[in-house]
Amino acid sequence: MQNRDEVRYPSTQTGRLFFGVCSLVPLTKLHAMSADLAQLVTSIAQRARAASLVLATTPTAVKNAALLKLADLLPASAATLMEANQLDLAEAKANGLSAAQIDRLTLNQARLEQLAESVRQVAALPDPVGELLDETTRPNGLQIRRVRVPIGVIGIIYEARPNVTIDCAILCLKSGNASILRGGKEIFHTNTAFAALVQQALAAAGLPADAVQLIPTTDRAALNTLLKLDQYIHCLIPRGGESLIRFVTGNSTIPVIKHYQGVCFVYVDRATDFTMAEKIIVNAKCQRPGVCNAAEQLLIHREVAEAFLPIAAKALIAAKNVQLRCDPASAAILQKHGLPYVAATEADYKAEFLDYIMAVRVVDSLETAIATINRDSSGHSESIVSTDPEAARRFQAGCDSSAVFWNASTRFNDGFEFGLGAEIGISTDRLHARGPMGLRELCSYKWLVTGTGQIRG
Repeated sequence: MQNRDEVRYPSTQTGRLFFGVCSLVPLTKLHAMSADLAQLVTSIAQRARAASLVLATTPTAVKNAALLKLADLLPASAATLMEANQLDLAEAKANGLSAAQIDRLTLNQARLEQLAESVRQVAALPDPVGELLDETTRPNGLQIRRVRVPIGVIGIIYEARPNVTIDCAILCLKSGNASILRGGKEIFHTNTAFAALVQQALAAAGLPADAVQLIPTTDRAALNTLLKLDQYIHCLIPRGGESLIRFVTGNSTIPVIKHYQGVCFVYVDRATDFTMAEKIIVNAKCQRPGVCNAAEQLLIHREVAEAFLPIAAKALIAAKNVQLRCDPASAAILQKHGLPYVAATEADYKAEFLDYIMAVRVVDSLETAIATINRDSSGHSESIVSTDPEAARRFQAGCDSSAVFWNASTRFNDGFEFGLGAEIGISTDRLHARGPMGLRELCSYKWLVTGTGQIRG
């Protein structure tokens, strides 16, 4: 197994560098190791590019055969996958990760079955490659068609959640793209086991195993090399914390589709159904708090705050003992009813907690709610709970986010829930994809021009 420790805290003392956490490595040896890593990553990218040219013309039936083989392998290989996952979980617990973070890392039989079903759903989806987007015949007789084609080689850089390895691999495969996967150290063993299964499925279908490759180290030097290989890699998609995404964006020579934080809002309008609002808020916050579409922020219209906030607070506390970080107006209401709260800081109003914590504010109007969201959210997912269609229309039109819900939980901003089978991420960019990135979002297009001997005068 490759050394998985990242280079940290460089020091030139006595001509040596600290490598990893505790070992001292001579500069000459470190340089040699860096060169070896660079060669390894470059070779991976070269092989991926060669595989992408094969995938671009691979028939749909062959791609589906590989996917269905993988769907069978996932539950059948449960023992091997669980063993690898236990290694990661043991390290996570030893490193003091939170319960929500450990939940993101955990595999179980139910999640494996869900993954297998996701693979089957992607196999059943229409193949986007070759789809005719438009066509025209020019006055000179030239027939011009625009068709959907794979992007080519896609690099995905991500942190936790083992399902990302499978989701990325299958979506890239179905859309005719080769993929290079670089997961985080927290889930390294699980990712390695998953990648081996994917390559087994590719080989069974007669496809090049190099179509899906995992970078076999989490050494930062490998990532630094990957970010510069624009001659082989056509697109990067980072998934994880804001620091990771900003690092990739700031250091890459390859186009990057960004997925920043999931600072998601639920707004309870003055015209609302209290029972519905309570259920939506509890689901959006508590169903799975450690994911990007979980609600982190709650806004309540002042006209209903006195009556509704105690209901919502009691429900959140009863569900998962959610800590409420309140502005002065919401704090005064909870204090009056003897309910626990913490005084919010300014940082809390833009925070992605990824835990059983929620910031609460009282707002004076729908317009104030929209302005607050556009200022403080990450542009991911927002929801309004309202019985007023006009208020909902204005909210959905005014919120500048990738998905805006009316009377539904933010947890539905998900490729599987949108009928995409799976997604490679939730893009908060505007070019070229936004929201859940499914098969079509992993494609570009090209022009096919047919003539009868025309020349340009």
